[in-house]
Amino acid sequence: MKDLAVIVKPLLEWYEHAARVLPWRNIEPDPYKTLVSEIMLQQTRVETVKPYFNRFMQELPDIRALANAPEEKLLKLWEGLGYYSRVRNLQKTACAVMERFHGELPQDHKQLLSLPGIGDYTAGAIASIAFGQPVPAVDGNVIRVCARLLNDHRAADDPLLKKEIRNALEKIYPSGKCSDFTQSLMELGALICLPGNPRCAECPLLHCCLGYQKNTASILPVKKKKLTKKIEERTLLLFVSPDLCSGLQKRPPKGILAGMWEFPALEKHLTVNELKQYLNDSGIRFSEIKSLGKYKHVFSHLEWHMLGYLIFCTEKNAALTWVDAEGLETSCSLPSAFKKYRKDLQKYLTSGAES
Repeated sequence: MKDLAVIVKPLLEWYEHAARVLPWRNIEPDPYKTLVSEIMLQQTRVETVKPYFNRFMQELPDIRALANAPEEKLLKLWEGLGYYSRVRNLQKTACAVMERFHGELPQDHKQLLSLPGIGDYTAGAIASIAFGQPVPAVDGNVIRVCARLLNDHRAADDPLLKKEIRNALEKIYPSGKCSDFTQSLMELGALICLPGNPRCAECPLLHCCLGYQKNTASILPVKKKKLTKKIEERTLLLFVSPDLCSGLQKRPPKGILAGMWEFPALEKHLTVNELKQYLNDSGIRFSEIKSLGKYKHVFSHLEWHMLGYLIFCTEKNAALTWVDAEGLETSCSLPSAFKKYRKDLQKYLTSGAES
């Protein structure tokens, strides 16, 4: 693979004046902030992460606080970010750091890799950004930048491509500037070397980019093959009690949205008559049913096509956990998949309580 040393000086000079002001970037890098921000930023946009990061830091300002946080509080702080296994692994990492490293994140790349939920990219990001180690953090952004620089037409998910990029970068890390170099590569991919429409005219590496010279930058790296998403139809049951509480249940401890709160659901889309039959057969007493319409939520590998119903019960079902409007807002962490129906339900619970 071509020597990339030529990119170091212009990239660092560009980063010095182009770097965004972000809440996890300090003059003196903070390992804990780097850890939390990198986990939050996985498959999530920077602008989305900012308010979550600030709130997380206010509530859980250090490794010890994270390790000791109740699960419900942890999930509530993460609510809406998705991929909830990230925050569970984040807490497992905090616990491991408390037990094995006396509450201090290790600087060594291999020790970082030994922590739960930390892979090669995150370990590299922490080692280089927080501790100034010459360790690359190679994610999709960095692969895209390097594939274009090198005019490499291998697929973005080719493990050999990633390995070669990592090795090439490792050789050129500038002494004393490892943190800035890692972040400059990330920043270039986020601001200039964009996936669909790269802003080549503004790129500090224009003079040495083979993809630009050969007019192939916009098609590199070669895209991964898209997997066909599985589609599941679900009927959501938004139970409302006479005292304006909503009935929730916990999802199974394993699988998608593991351990999160949810509205009870049935497979397939049920008509009102089919739903009435189900409720009668289940011994659930109700006075009225209102349709809340259809809503689709897309996961990385799955689509939920949902149909929601408000069901006004004449008594509370003991099998469910019942919460009022305030509890639904502040205590129970509901995934963003249910955002539309939760909003509809909150309007009713709040207006009903005021009338």
